[in-house]
Amino acid sequence: MSDLKAWNLVADIGGTNARFAIQDLQSNELKNVIVLSVADHPTFLAALQHVLAHIQKLGEWKPLPQATCLALACPVDQETIDLTNSHWIFTRSQLSEALQQHPVHIINDFSAVAYSIPALKPFEWHQIGGHKPQPNAPIAILGPGTGLGVSTLLNDQDGIRVIEGEGGHIDFAAVNSREIDVFNELRKRFERVSVERLLSGAGIVNIYLALCDLEGANPDYHSEQEITRAAINAENYLAVEALSMFCQVLGSTAGNQALLTGARGGVYIAGGIAPRFIDFIENSDLRTRFEDKGRFRDYVKDIPIRIIVKQHLGLFGAMQKLNAL
Repeated sequence: MSDLKAWNLVADIGGTNARFAIQDLQSNELKNVIVLSVADHPTFLAALQHVLAHIQKLGEWKPLPQATCLALACPVDQETIDLTNSHWIFTRSQLSEALQQHPVHIINDFSAVAYSIPALKPFEWHQIGGHKPQPNAPIAILGPGTGLGVSTLLNDQDGIRVIEGEGGHIDFAAVNSREIDVFNELRKRFERVSVERLLSGAGIVNIYLALCDLEGANPDYHSEQEITRAAINAENYLAVEALSMFCQVLGSTAGNQALLTGARGGVYIAGGIAPRFIDFIENSDLRTRFEDKGRFRDYVKDIPIRIIVKQHLGLFGAMQKLNAL
């Protein structure tokens, strides 16, 4: 037993997938990444026990982690943790008991992304317009995935500070007549239309179906992956319009975040969707809409947009959180 190595457990848990990994405390590297489908496990605690049993079988690590950091796609300031886009619910006390009172840190998934930013290397992001970020200026992070995550990073002489938020649930603001038409279609379904209703995997489907309704067309596609593939390959004009509108709304929302937070340190786009079609984004109006801020165009025109392409970003960010403690 004394030969077994000490380790930390990190996790990045969204509405669709739950990723776990070992932080090797000797090398400070992530090892043995485990990806589980949320739908395949009735509870988070059952998934956690599955992961701990798997790590035990490796025969290399101590039975329990020295510390744990969970990055979760939901508000994390309550005793009961209720994952926004999945069926998993658990309490902090249940988690502490399962880990035998070892230290546990629970952060929002986009706080984990924020913690990762200072440690990213230039090849781990792709820049869309703008120039160099201003040092020590705020950084805005947003990312469409199962939902829309938003956070803000302050990285100055006082160190790293992360401001958590639920910016994905702000009101969607249409800026042209076509978006107003889509907004009205979505309001029939949702009553209140948050920006997440457009900027997410389900959001791409929502936009596409709304456009089909407006055109009186039967939908040919029913998943984000199908619509995205059809748009990238220019197979269907409504799929192209849907993905183009997604990029436009993403650009507008990113620009709004830059104005709200004074993010002259850059705007970073994370999540599992945008990195899959960077070429399409490059040829879209995302950057134009980012800068289309009327009298404050000059304020945002030099701010870089960086699409993060690093794999397992949430796990990496959770590890950086533990390193910062």
